[in-house]
Amino acid sequence: MMSAGSAGSTGPDGLFSGMFARGGAAAEVTDAAWLAAMLDVEAALARAQAGLGLVPREAAEAVGAACDPELFDLAEIGRRAAGSANPVVPLVAALREQVRGDLRRYVHHGATSQDVNDTAAMLVARRALAQILGDLRTAADACARLAGEHRDTVMAGRTVLQQAVPITFGLKAAGWLTALHRSHARLAALRLPVQYGGAAGTLSVLGERGHEVPPRLAAELELAAPILPWHTDRTPVAELACALGVTAGVLGKIATDVKLLAQTEVAEAAEPSAPGRGGSSAMPHKRNPVGAVSVLACVQRVPGLVASVLAGMLAEHERAAGPWQAEWETAGELLRLTGSAASWLGELLEGLTVDAARMRANLHLTRGLPMAENVVVRLGGTPQARSAVDAACARAVEEGLSLREALLAGPGADLSPEDLDTALDPARALGSAGAFVDRALEHSREDT
Repeated sequence: MMSAGSAGSTGPDGLFSGMFARGGAAAEVTDAAWLAAMLDVEAALARAQAGLGLVPREAAEAVGAACDPELFDLAEIGRRAAGSANPVVPLVAALREQVRGDLRRYVHHGATSQDVNDTAAMLVARRALAQILGDLRTAADACARLAGEHRDTVMAGRTVLQQAVPITFGLKAAGWLTALHRSHARLAALRLPVQYGGAAGTLSVLGERGHEVPPRLAAELELAAPILPWHTDRTPVAELACALGVTAGVLGKIATDVKLLAQTEVAEAAEPSAPGRGGSSAMPHKRNPVGAVSVLACVQRVPGLVASVLAGMLAEHERAAGPWQAEWETAGELLRLTGSAASWLGELLEGLTVDAARMRANLHLTRGLPMAENVVVRLGGTPQARSAVDAACARAVEEGLSLREALLAGPGADLSPEDLDTALDPARALGSAGAFVDRALEHSREDT
């Protein structure tokens, strides 16, 4: 009997859930989802052992029937967990009460609390990752569409927040696309193993057959089978945390680009609009980039959580006293926040509008200065050519001239008017931008 508030503050109905619990991953990491995963592990363990003849099939059936989350008071288990620093202890006690007396001894057979908690964590992660991977695919598909549509849309490339040389918006979107694909591949390749080692990793309760159980348990839960118990080898959780951290960084980078492009003074891209979206409590005219803001609010919290998981790798001997316990909510937070950010970004990119005219207008704000490098190349690329164009750029800035006007009074006089105009045309100085976009799109199609 779960209480109405059993989903907890991290669930889909919390005050801040609109920003931090968006998308399908949030529902997979609630307290209720953890409880369900723990019970799934207990039921699968009994089935695996019954398949090996280590417990009666009748016991496995009884345990499986009892592993119904509706039969358990989540809040009460949480309160009782304080006495053992572990929710599995009161859960197993409550589970045994649901099983017929003569079969109770087969509940949690040969297992320790960490076996159930760790395996449940991997199960929760697998279920949440399925949602995250779907949202990443949505975002990647949107990037592929933007890259294709704007393959030749010229805009200013910006380095250190200053206009650099011309690029295309398609190239920018292709860069987002390839980063998303790498994150997707990294998460999809994670190996999430079951845990079953008993009191100290020997499974001595099962005599010499304990090692036969993990592969069967892994098959039951569709998780990986470990070589041996990993109670204090926290590599699987650390790898999960790091992969989520990298993914969050990719999502945040894209959101940062969008929020900068959406600035009033830039206005080269805009998020989807809808009644009430992006509004301000004080200023009626505002259209805030709420999607980018929400992505960044989520991912801002991720690095510290990753660091917490990595610090927990310093586990003592055969069972950690504190570092392991610190992982539980931390891993859930990582999955929820990264999932929320991925969901926000997919929606943002699907509705992103691009203003090609504004991009070209902004490129011309500096009156040709981003083309200075191309002029140097046209003049032979020598140190003397570079020095002469540097001087022309300085004069253009000081006297309010266009680069063309400044060049005509100096090194540009060595070029014909046609060559000078070609050198100053952004669309003719894009190098391999188009080829890179095509390559990214081809790779994207191959991965689909």
